[in-house]
Amino acid sequence: MTEQTPSSAVLHALTMFALVVHIAGGAIGLVSGTVAVIARKGGYLHRRAGGVFVGSMLVMATFAIYLGLVLPGQMLNAFIGTFALYLVSTAWITVRRRQGSSGVFEKVALIVALALCAPFAILTFQLIAGLPTFFSGAMVFEGPIAIAVYVFTTVLALAAIGDARVVLAGRIAGMARISRHLWRMCLGLSLAAGSGFTNGLARLLPGPYHVPPAFFLPTFVPVVILAFWSIRVRISRGAFATSLSN
Repeated sequence: MTEQTPSSAVLHALTMFALVVHIAGGAIGLVSGTVAVIARKGGYLHRRAGGVFVGSMLVMATFAIYLGLVLPGQMLNAFIGTFALYLVSTAWITVRRRQGSSGVFEKVALIVALALCAPFAILTFQLIAGLPTFFSGAMVFEGPIAIAVYVFTTVLALAAIGDARVVLAGRIAGMARISRHLWRMCLGLSLAAGSGFTNGLARLLPGPYHVPPAFFLPTFVPVVILAFWSIRVRISRGAFATSLSN
């Protein structure tokens, strides 16, 4: 039995603490995010649940980045944690800013989006070309995992394009502002669901680590909800624009 040094014992304690806080933040995010997407948009419950969701997601993502950096084979989770931070923070600032304005935050967000998109674009190319991947982890990039990477890369590219449009225009308002808030919040919730089921609950299954296809289904529920609210917003655009601006 190998005796732990004081430094390794401290690192182990910090890692366990980070794991507990990460899981707690994700659990609170799933509950509060679900309440926020169901509640009447712009209402008291929506705002309160949305605030809790943003806070818990920032905590979850921050500790996910830490765990991705200190645990072997988990670097991919550091990128996903950064993306979750990016999605939730840009969605939140979109409705906190005055209509028709943007600033330094949006320029920084564009840089982050491009920095995140680049390695996933390379990973996508490697998977399509059948080349060895520079990412290593517990998951094998096959089947649903490979599809998730392709989707992730596409979403990152769309996010970067959206940021570039805001920066070039110097403003965002109206339906574009509401849509930006909705899709980024819903995808943040989708990331929380995906992390909880495919990278959390799946590890509790007996035998070697594997992800049953059914565990990917909760990831798509927020996407379905996003489609519903996107249609609803366009039908009642005046009411939603007013409620989210107050």
